[in-house]
Amino acid sequence: MNANASEDSTSQAEIWLIRHGETEWSLSRQHTGRTDIPLTEHGRAQAQMLAPILAQEHFDLVLTSPMSRAIETCRLAGLGDHAEVERELREWDYGIYEGRTTPEIRESAPGWSVWESPIPEGESIGEIEGRARALVQRLAASPGRIALFSHAHFLRVFAGCWIGDSAALGAHLLLDTATISILGFERENRAIRQWNVRHPDIK
Repeated sequence: MNANASEDSTSQAEIWLIRHGETEWSLSRQHTGRTDIPLTEHGRAQAQMLAPILAQEHFDLVLTSPMSRAIETCRLAGLGDHAEVERELREWDYGIYEGRTTPEIRESAPGWSVWESPIPEGESIGEIEGRARALVQRLAASPGRIALFSHAHFLRVFAGCWIGDSAALGAHLLLDTATISILGFERENRAIRQWNVRHPDIK
C-alpha cells in the first residue's frame, strides 16, 4: 500500500493512523474507552495481515495507545520493537456509558450522540479535541512518516482536527477495525490522503 506520492522519506509529516483489530466489544459495538479489552482471535489475525503492508514503509516514529488492544495490534503488525507508548492516543473516556451501545444509551437518553451529547463522568468533546489538537500540532511539526496505533473515536477526532481543527468533523469519518488511513499535506494544507483502507483479505 503506497500513498501514491509518498516517498521513502518525507519533508513534511505523513501520519499513518492504524485502528486496532477486532475485540469482543468492537464486534458488539459497545463503547470501549478505558476498559482494557483484548483482541479476539480474529482481531489478532487482522493485525498480522497489516504486517506486509507496513513492512514496505520506513517509519521515523511509531506511537501506540497504552491499551493492550493497540499495543498488541502494533506488535502483530510488525512495529512493536520500534513503538513508544503515547498516553494521548488513548480512547475517548465514555464515563457512565462505558460498555454500552448507542441504542442502549438512547433508551434513557433519547437522541444521544457521542459527538453532540453530554458524557457524565467522562470526557467532553471539547476535552478530547484539546488533546487531539495538541498532538496534531506536535506531530505536524515533525517531518517524516509516523505510525499511530489507536482507537476508532480518537483517530476520527484526530483526523477531524488535522483537516479542520474540529473534533466534530470526525462524525463524518467511519473507521473499521484493522484499517490504515493516511494524513499528510497538499502543499501547505493538511489533508487526508487515504481513509479506512483495509487489506483485501481482512473481513
